[in-house]
Amino acid sequence: MKIVFATGNSGKLREASEILGEGFELVSLAQVGITEDIPETGKTLRANSLQKAQYLYDKTGCDCFADDTGLEVDALGGAPGVYTARYAGDDKDFNRNMDKVLYELGVLEGEARMAGSLGLKVKKVSRRARFKSVVTLIIGGQIKMFEGTLEGVIAREKSGNGGFGYDPIFIADEYPGKTLADISEEEKNAISHRGKALRAMAAWLHTHSETVPTAPTVPSADPSVISTDPSVISTDPTVPSADPSVPSTDPSVISTGPSVISSEAEGRVEKSE
Repeated sequence: MKIVFATGNSGKLREASEILGEGFELVSLAQVGITEDIPETGKTLRANSLQKAQYLYDKTGCDCFADDTGLEVDALGGAPGVYTARYAGDDKDFNRNMDKVLYELGVLEGEARMAGSLGLKVKKVSRRARFKSVVTLIIGGQIKMFEGTLEGVIAREKSGNGGFGYDPIFIADEYPGKTLADISEEEKNAISHRGKALRAMAAWLHTHSETVPTAPTVPSADPSVISTDPSVISTDPTVPSADPSVPSTDPSVISTGPSVISSEAEGRVEKSE
């Protein structure tokens, strides 16, 4: 099965490809001719995830999924949150994003030390944080949403050469003393927030792929596509538009566990005119 993933991040593509496993071929945005930035104007992770998936479906008419991930730092009031990718500016420079988080925590800790030195009672600044991911799948006109969370703390400095995004400053509870950039991709995928959401999506797809109608064929594969099934070959070089006759969203709640979010309230998928 071919599915378009609404990301240009090679790290995300590789992670999703490894998690979904055989039988799925992930198609990149470039493969379907989308080079513009996909809008992310929602105020929640759910809203952004749905917005990105809907945008991609409207543009291509193909089965697709999108994710939105946020880092929530308790001491920063839940920031960066929905601004995770743009925390230090619209250029989405993650080195600057990490520097800003470390700086702001450092300022708070400095203020706490100062207050303590004056004899004031202050709570220790918590470095607790978590990653949250919401994945929205649009397949055969149906919307399904899946969620994953990873708990941990913010490190005091960057460490590690692996991963991407905020990985060099995030220490998961499962690997004390090591950031996500210090551990292997296999170890990270086994515990990651996005991995949990993607595994829930994969489980749903494996269970329902025979009963859910699929959208038109995705464009033919080329070397830039990350494929998990080399036997899947498409001969259709075009990207078909969405069919307005696509079935409406199933109002029933189909759940494979606590990671699956009901899409009952999300409404029908329609092609933009």
